[in-house]
Amino acid sequence: MSDKVKTALDNHHKGYNCAQAVACAFAEDLGMEEKEVFRIMEGFGFGMGCMGTCGAVSAMAAVVGMKESDGALDAPATKKNSYRQTKQLIGEFEKMNGSVICREIKGVDSGKVLRSCDGCVEDAARLVSEYLNNE
Repeated sequence: MSDKVKTALDNHHKGYNCAQAVACAFAEDLGMEEKEVFRIMEGFGFGMGCMGTCGAVSAMAAVVGMKESDGALDAPATKKNSYRQTKQLIGEFEKMNGSVICREIKGVDSGKVLRSCDGCVEDAARLVSEYLNNE
């Protein structure tokens, strides 16, 4: 298990939501303060509070944006690449877990749990780590 995956899981066990656990594990790599990333990601936990898109998946998209964005407010030129990278990570997560929707992953309606929250955090952190190491 990579250090980043372990950090993400440790974060989750400390009470960070799934989105915070994953994104905060990479804050330093992104030149961000962990506390700021923690605050930004708070609303993405528990599937954005309504068991929608998994918080760990939202964290992957956020990390891609923080990594890829040129920050050019007047003429952003990095959106297409950010979308491409995000789509790729989400596709990999979905292949691994059968869904990117918290409610489905937790088996709320079907009774069939596809993956634990820790498992989702682990998978997302591993995918983000691979993405950042391949850049």
